[in-house]
Amino acid sequence: MPEDDEHVISHDVRDVTHPDRNLALELVRVTEAGALAAGRWIGRGEKESADGAAVDAMRLMLDTVPMDGIVVIGEGEKDEAPMLFNGEEIGDGSPPVVDIAVDPLEGTTLTARGMPSALSVIALSERGTMFDPGPCVYMEKIATGPRAADVISLTDPLPDVIRRIGERKGGGPEDVTVIMLDRPRHEEAIAQLREVGASIRFISDGDVAASLFAVLPNTGIDLLWGIGGTPEGVLSAAAIKCLGGRILGRLWPRDDGERKAAEDAGYDLTRVLDTDDLVGGNDVFFAATGVTDGDLLDGVRYLDDGHATTESLVMRSRSGTVRRVQATHDRPKLREVVGARYG
Repeated sequence: MPEDDEHVISHDVRDVTHPDRNLALELVRVTEAGALAAGRWIGRGEKESADGAAVDAMRLMLDTVPMDGIVVIGEGEKDEAPMLFNGEEIGDGSPPVVDIAVDPLEGTTLTARGMPSALSVIALSERGTMFDPGPCVYMEKIATGPRAADVISLTDPLPDVIRRIGERKGGGPEDVTVIMLDRPRHEEAIAQLREVGASIRFISDGDVAASLFAVLPNTGIDLLWGIGGTPEGVLSAAAIKCLGGRILGRLWPRDDGERKAAEDAGYDLTRVLDTDDLVGGNDVFFAATGVTDGDLLDGVRYLDDGHATTESLVMRSRSGTVRRVQATHDRPKLREVVGARYG
């Protein structure tokens, strides 16, 4: 009998539309590779080099994953990204057929500056279930955990949402903490939050980690709000599908040209996208590995004996399983197998 209790196939009968359970732990190998490669660039001031190393390592590992995948959220269009570009086919070509969202290095600036909470991230769901944001780089986002999932809104005034969350906690607005990117475009919302009495935790980059903080219990964070990347919104939705809670998004064109491109492509820029609009699959996987130390995950640690350690989160929506994976990597052996790209 197989020792792997994650997935047993009888008579080799497969449903090609649904991912195997084994993919969860296959994906964490991919994010570990990305983190180990990017980790060699921590604090060196070269964010492009750090990102390129993560992309190269992840792409190498993705070729070994048993799936027929299409990159929906990746490094950009093919003429902008030589690998992990939107529309690229990845995996070994075997079933299941899936959509992929990937951010090899969420927090390139964080890594380059040696700052906390950089991650290597990937998500997977059934083919045709991930939202493609088209030309829109940014979206307005709001996310929270299961306790207040039904009271958040992108159409109601933000202070009213804060009051409802405070009431749901058994208190008032002063009991609510919001995490958000520190950006000039948020000045009006910051003033509203301060006027209503909410606390704010600012971050410089990395709102996938921030979304997880808003959804996970006992983090001290109640809500994520702000205008950030659409790729991060889809990745966050995948994680939230696994954890519970809710994320809402609304596309936010940066200028008239981007607005016209989105409208010409058929996007409704007034539409509020719910969690299932961003990731509609029923069997969603999410994996993230820490690159730099943060509140969510420890970063890569390079040990004196040539080994390295990583810490990862691995989640699956259908089972609700959340794993925290700590691994020790023998770097000389890994380099013998896959070359220096693995860190």
